[in-house]
Amino acid sequence: METLLKIAETDLTQKLDFLIAKPANQWIEEAKMRPIPKMLFSELWHEGEICILFASSGLGKSILAVQIGNSISSGEKISGFKNEAQRQTVLYFDFELSDKQFEGRYSEEFKNHFVFDDRFIRIELNPDADKPEKQTEEEFLINSIENYIKKCGAKILIIDNITYLRSDNEKAKDALPLMKKLKGLKQKYDLSILVLAHTPKRDASKPITGNDLSGSVMLKNFCDSMFAIGAGITDPNIRYIKQIKERFTSEHYGEDNVIVCEIGKTNNFLQLTHQGFGKESDYLRNISESEKQVIKEMVQQRHREGKSYRNIAKEFNISLCKVQRLIKSKLIQ
Repeated sequence: METLLKIAETDLTQKLDFLIAKPANQWIEEAKMRPIPKMLFSELWHEGEICILFASSGLGKSILAVQIGNSISSGEKISGFKNEAQRQTVLYFDFELSDKQFEGRYSEEFKNHFVFDDRFIRIELNPDADKPEKQTEEEFLINSIENYIKKCGAKILIIDNITYLRSDNEKAKDALPLMKKLKGLKQKYDLSILVLAHTPKRDASKPITGNDLSGSVMLKNFCDSMFAIGAGITDPNIRYIKQIKERFTSEHYGEDNVIVCEIGKTNNFLQLTHQGFGKESDYLRNISESEKQVIKEMVQQRHREGKSYRNIAKEFNISLCKVQRLIKSKLIQ
């Protein structure tokens, strides 16, 4: 402790390898000089954050992301949501849709097109680009992203989606380098980054958690905030937005207060429209008794086959405790 204090007293900004040592009070004094981060999308995403938006395929991640980007670039708030930031350039890296598919979403049958603000810049992959021999595809892509940041002077990035930054992002060992690179860009250029990610097929009867995110716990640990989109069970157009992780603020939109939206096209703009708030439990699928019995029998069958409790839990997306209960119930009979 004395050695650390001497180092801090001698040179309060001295770097020790990857570490910077300063008295706690100095950190606070320096932080006071920086502005309080503003909301970009209510309490779900603030300035200076790497935020992850995830959902199953087809629930509207890209639709909401474009909606958020349009709000920030035009300076117009999305009804029901907060945007405290000034109007500014947004770089939207679209690795999902073709230009024609994008046109279809923001027009009326390819006529009467929605007019975006010029500050909203959409970027897609160039199939004719020549990758330098000494670079991997991932390095080439990250470098290309950085070039656009410098060229446009943008502070807001939306990446749709994470699959194209790291093909093996579902593995923990591969997720960590990816998040480090994004965090490095964030710190170097003072960015706010929204990253879209897929979830594998999930049990619609259970609440959404960070464990549903495709890409391992590493993605959750390295991002600053995280929210997800879930589907309604009675109306195919209903969605709900749930806050999964927050660092700068307290939880506002947890399971007892999810944001309810309706997905649809208003004239020539496909969007999620704020409908109010509700409980996540109202939007989860109920499991019938017959389905419960099938799961119970299959769990017991896997146990007889010699599968471990952990593998069984993973296969059926249930807890270890529940696996134990289902197997124990068979032994008692």
